[in-house]
Amino acid sequence: MESRKVQTVGNGTYTVSLPKDWAESQGVASGDTVTLHDHIDGVLAVQTGNGGDGDPPVARIESADPEVIERALRAAYAAGAREVTLERDEPLTPDQRRVVERVARNRIGMSVAAESETATTVQIMLDSAEVSVSQSLRQLAFTVRSIHGDAVEALATPPDSSPIGSRDKQVDRLASMIDRSVSRGMADLGEVDALGTTRPELFESWTAMRELCRFRDAAADIGNAAAALDDPPSAARLAACRDFGRTVREVVSDGVSVALGDEGADVARSAVGELRRARDDIDALDRELDEAGAGAAEIRRVARALRRTAECGGDVAEIGLRRAVRCRETIRDRDPGRMNE
Repeated sequence: MESRKVQTVGNGTYTVSLPKDWAESQGVASGDTVTLHDHIDGVLAVQTGNGGDGDPPVARIESADPEVIERALRAAYAAGAREVTLERDEPLTPDQRRVVERVARNRIGMSVAAESETATTVQIMLDSAEVSVSQSLRQLAFTVRSIHGDAVEALATPPDSSPIGSRDKQVDRLASMIDRSVSRGMADLGEVDALGTTRPELFESWTAMRELCRFRDAAADIGNAAAALDDPPSAARLAACRDFGRTVREVVSDGVSVALGDEGADVARSAVGELRRARDDIDALDRELDEAGAGAAEIRRVARALRRTAECGGDVAEIGLRRAVRCRETIRDRDPGRMNE
């Protein structure tokens, strides 16, 4: 990093000289033309003709292994590819076809565009200007909270199977789109402008997305534990689990709101206090189960999954605090004399 002085030329235009070493390494000489990109996060980027035009990559897959095909398609989507060509010597087998269709179905904007005897082309038609990372994150948070709430409520009437259902795929679809948007934004600053956000905001959204997916996984454990119960827990334990779950979901909601700038640092600070109390109560329930009888193992599994969701909620709240620090907000207790709340 180096500093350069801004100067003016005869017509009042501001100028800054380019570092000689950088210009030579990029093949830039006097008289050449470069492109300037003015971005909303205060970055003025200089792009040479050698830097490419920022077009998304085109991926090629030459494998017959269904698992390789699946992972490569998912990777191409996350990397921001607009098109993926799957080449082969023979027509797709049923297993290969199912993999391609499943991945395309579970990714927003992805579809099979063409197929011949020797190649299949998959396209991803997503216009960054029409994608809202913040709205996708809000929808993701709403979905995982819904999954969590139903998983906890399933304790009252143990189901035959996990109550999550197809919403699990919706989580994957939203998370994958956020992952793709962030990846494109890191590769091309023009994408950041098209998304209407900044790079720090993108990274915070991506981090929150990862924590929400972990939250979903822990909620799935609660649902699976509920399905394993022969009988509902006692009324007191059920009420306790419901209270814990409600608190954890509120912490997640508040953390996402702060991370997206909808709320201030005080909300994230309050969420951390609520989380600590809930976590202590969950630990107390876990210790109580050490002396319990039949059915305690499943309830302990629920309690520990609740604690994992609480930890994820705390991490989401911390992302909100991170944004507050970046925005120069002061993080303080509501009442300075009550440091434990």
